Amino acid sequence: MRVNGELKDLATTLSDDDVVEPVTIDSADGLGILRHSAAHVLAQAVQRINPEAKLGIGPPVTDGFYYDFDVAEPFTLDDFKPLQKEMDRIIRQGQRFVRRVVTEDEARAELADEPFKLELIGLKGGSDAGDAGESVEVGGAELTIYDNVDPKSGETVWKDLCRGPHLPSTRMIGNGFALMRVAAAYWRGSEKNPQLQRIYGTAWPTKDELRAYQARLEEAAKRDHRKLGRELDLFSFPEEIGSGLAVFHPRGGIIRNEIENYMRERLIANDYELVNTPHITKGHLFETSQHLNWYKEGMFPAMHLDAEYDADGELTRQGQDYYLKPMNCPMHNLIYRARGRSYRELPLRLAEFGTVYRYEKSGTLSGLTRVRGLTQDDAHIYVAPDQVKEELARQLEFVLETLRGYGLNDFYLELSTKDPEKFVGTDEMWEEATETLRQVAVDSGLELVPDPGGAAFYGPKISVQARDAIGRTWQLSTVQLDFNQPELFELEYAAADGSRQQPVMIHRALLGSIERFFAILLEHYAGAFPLWLAPEQVVAIPVADEYAPYLEDVVARLRTAGVRASVDRSDDRMQKKIRTHTTGKVPLQLIAGEQDVAGGSVSFRFLDGTQLNGVPIDEAIERIGRAISDKELILTAWAE
Repeated sequence: MRVNGELKDLATTLSDDDVVEPVTIDSADGLGILRHSAAHVLAQAVQRINPEAKLGIGPPVTDGFYYDFDVAEPFTLDDFKPLQKEMDRIIRQGQRFVRRVVTEDEARAELADEPFKLELIGLKGGSDAGDAGESVEVGGAELTIYDNVDPKSGETVWKDLCRGPHLPSTRMIGNGFALMRVAAAYWRGSEKNPQLQRIYGTAWPTKDELRAYQARLEEAAKRDHRKLGRELDLFSFPEEIGSGLAVFHPRGGIIRNEIENYMRERLIANDYELVNTPHITKGHLFETSQHLNWYKEGMFPAMHLDAEYDADGELTRQGQDYYLKPMNCPMHNLIYRARGRSYRELPLRLAEFGTVYRYEKSGTLSGLTRVRGLTQDDAHIYVAPDQVKEELARQLEFVLETLRGYGLNDFYLELSTKDPEKFVGTDEMWEEATETLRQVAVDSGLELVPDPGGAAFYGPKISVQARDAIGRTWQLSTVQLDFNQPELFELEYAAADGSRQQPVMIHRALLGSIERFFAILLEHYAGAFPLWLAPEQVVAIPVADEYAPYLEDVVARLRTAGVRASVDRSDDRMQKKIRTHTTGKVPLQLIAGEQDVAGGSVSFRFLDGTQLNGVPIDEAIERIGRAISDKELILTAWAE
């Protein structure tokens, strides 16, 4: 239940003045509690089978949970069957989860054999316990231990340091759980710490919901962009270049360029001005912007350059630190500041496809969705204070219209507010910015979900969450208000009354990053891109070699019209050619034989195997061109 807005166990003692709301197991809160309870049962099962295993942390995560262990031998998938049997036994016992407040000394005494728990005890809800995983253990104002109590004997059979809340009983976990995979993870996310073994699991209210989730995972595996990227020859991560640094192959380069070209068209049509900035800068710039205060761990280490020495090796000129840029905004501020600005120029919209570099930990890298070198479709808009709300609404509309052009249509919004431990500026500024964003989000008519504490250090943001073809949610566009960087960079404009005023800055990333958006689209379409994005739009297949020259003429006309088309003149039989190009996700195949040549026509074959026969060449070329300009997703035959 929620008591006065806070999640509490059902066994919590209530007063007459408390405001109480029920929490059902199929709600977001309920699923989190179910999964956290399942994580405890997993840890208990591990220690029943391997009493020497030491406990890390075990939080709920999206669609599941994990628990970290220090064990002598790494887990394998063969360990899952006995672990799940032991979890079944614990669940059927109906052990009660019982919360108990303890002092730091009591917790240390009770958990003396758990070195990782002892480290967490010292945090006791302090600022060092900000990580989501750690906060499930010690993030509250007091230390608590949860005992697993045998309902028959009343004996405590296992215990764990934990904030809670939990289910009343292990029996409520039921049979809708499964162990999923094993991974290695550094303790508290630092490579300087020991590497633990992490077991991931999932839990759902019913077995049917578990099976539905597993079916979604199977479909997601078929759509995995890393798998499709290899199969379709789109991109790779050469070991010689380094982790998290992708190269795009010719076919992938075509898709990427089409994504960027459409974005540029939209930017120019919406009064943006395109700029370009270097990849590296003096460290002082990021001192001014505060990134070195708040974001240094996410930046690559400094390069110390420009030092000069005389013939005797004596230093004659001090060097200075340079950094690969993790953000484009400080450089855009310098462009704004390069000359005087007038109120007549506002809103000033600066946009760039700017490549940035972020030192993501190796364990967090994941194909194109989490990389170390990424290209942002970054924009910064400078407005007068009385233009803020109108411009935010315009930007949100621009974002949604552009995403629809890429074939995404199912959205909701998330409002990220101030992290009380990590922000610059005054509380008043934050309150004003947050309320303005909230009003714009509500006026959009889309569902709005709160994200407390999720904002960047310089201002609150609205993020557009998009659901893909199989219902997964991806964070895409962000619109962030910033009252702080204009002050830090002393940005000004001449107002209508002749006074010098400070603009408000809006950060807008529409696709997030080109790399990540590429991966999202690849999975959304399962590799079968709309015609305008497909690296090879049309392949012509002659029924026999003598019809190839006829198709060469058709393809030449298509290429003149800007269509990416070719004739397959390989030695393979026609049916094998059809299978090859269907597997390669080519949207349209043009087939011609004797009847087509005689009639001046071609036959269309589509990805699902449907066909349209005897289409006149002029009509075929016009229809292909229209499908490209209308950005159609073509999987089956057009209606005649």
